[in-house]
Amino acid sequence: MIRIAIDGPGGAGKSTIAKLVGDKLGLEYIDTGAMYRAVGLKLNRERIKPDDLLSISNILEETSIDFANGKIILDGDDVSDIIRTQEISKLASIYSQIPEVRSKLVDIQRKIAAGKSVIMDGRDIGTNVLTDAELKIFLTADSMVRARRRYEELRSKGVKANLDDIHEEIKDRDYQDMNRKLNPLVQAEDAVMLDTSDMTIDEVVNTIVAMAARVSCN
Repeated sequence: MIRIAIDGPGGAGKSTIAKLVGDKLGLEYIDTGAMYRAVGLKLNRERIKPDDLLSISNILEETSIDFANGKIILDGDDVSDIIRTQEISKLASIYSQIPEVRSKLVDIQRKIAAGKSVIMDGRDIGTNVLTDAELKIFLTADSMVRARRRYEELRSKGVKANLDDIHEEIKDRDYQDMNRKLNPLVQAEDAVMLDTSDMTIDEVVNTIVAMAARVSCN
């Protein structure tokens, strides 16, 4: 059994890389960022403010989040595309700082990873969710490189976007993630840093697959 934890800032390509590595190695892929986005989407739809902790706790008890065929399912509905907007990204960052939200989702994530091989990406997987993961990667890239990737992704889906705005939002998100009180974004002491600024997707995937092979042999 092998569990791979991939952490890193927004736009570093964690989800794309994790999916491809998971496919190559036959691991179940768990997109934790999508889970926080799904919660942000639901709480926003319900018009619940971040300081209304009682309402948040009540709604979380009635919330179902699951994965099926590479899609994230929120209360029975596929919300994979809806949660990829910049608005939902900002909401995810806000709600992810709430202890009740993190506790609920971390519990789900740990249960999914119990007893089977998985690859999981997020911002505190190696430092909090799967602290005993066999392989930990801290995936990062220059902020403008990440902004350009996000910009091109949105444009390819027909979504209007402004590169400068996305760059500012990514830098703001980085600051929030690294300075939040609860499980801030930080490289785990036993994680390998991988800067993908000048790497192709295939190069990154092959590098991680090679790392996993070495871990499995030990």
